[in-house]
Amino acid sequence: MKVAAVVVSHGTPDAVAHSLPALRAQVDELVVIANIPGSVPAGVDAVHNEAALGYAANLNKGFALTTAPLVVSVNPDATPEPGAIEALSRFIADHDRCGVAGPRMVYPDGTWQPSRRRFPTVAGTLVRRTPLRLVVPQRRHFHLDSVVPTEPVEADWMLGGFLMLRRAMLDELGGFDEGFRLYGEDIDLQYRAMRAGWERWYLPSAVVRHEHQAETDKRWLTRRTLWHWAGVARFVRKHPERLRSR
Repeated sequence: MKVAAVVVSHGTPDAVAHSLPALRAQVDELVVIANIPGSVPAGVDAVHNEAALGYAANLNKGFALTTAPLVVSVNPDATPEPGAIEALSRFIADHDRCGVAGPRMVYPDGTWQPSRRRFPTVAGTLVRRTPLRLVVPQRRHFHLDSVVPTEPVEADWMLGGFLMLRRAMLDELGGFDEGFRLYGEDIDLQYRAMRAGWERWYLPSAVVRHEHQAETDKRWLTRRTLWHWAGVARFVRKHPERLRSR
């Protein structure tokens, strides 16, 4: 199955320059979106926004410019290892109800990154987004209470920094919800996919190196923190049943 990739850059030209060669070699179509001026290196063919859009809106815009039956959402700081995209696309092709396939993400030094996660609960979110996270373990949310898988396993959701998505699923769900500016759009899409009967799978054989700035984990109150809380609020409004989840 042919694969398209959409890279959304928000002022990270160095990361784009580093990741594009590895990505370009593995996909059939590639769209780079420069969300703000200076987002891509000179000479890179990109779609330049007249005004900055949210991450979900940029992804939907990029998907609409491609035709492949599989599309990959890519952060500029995510670089696929050789064979990663082939492994993901082959798995989806062999599993008719797989709508989302995520790789094993690792940090630049090669250590494992907990990109496979469980759907959030209100209590868990309060811990993760406040100083409580310094004293309350988050083992369940990040699957730190289980052995790191070596074979494909189903997942609740996976980080949106690098996800392969079946276009038929996106068409059915209406793509990402553009009401999420940044943070939460990946959880929402995969939650809606689950409710519609689409499977989400984590593939350890597909490896992606991911810088993962995790800015909201480093500072307590920033513009991004507010965006994150706005995303949490929107998710709860859309899916109030999560208020009862433990």
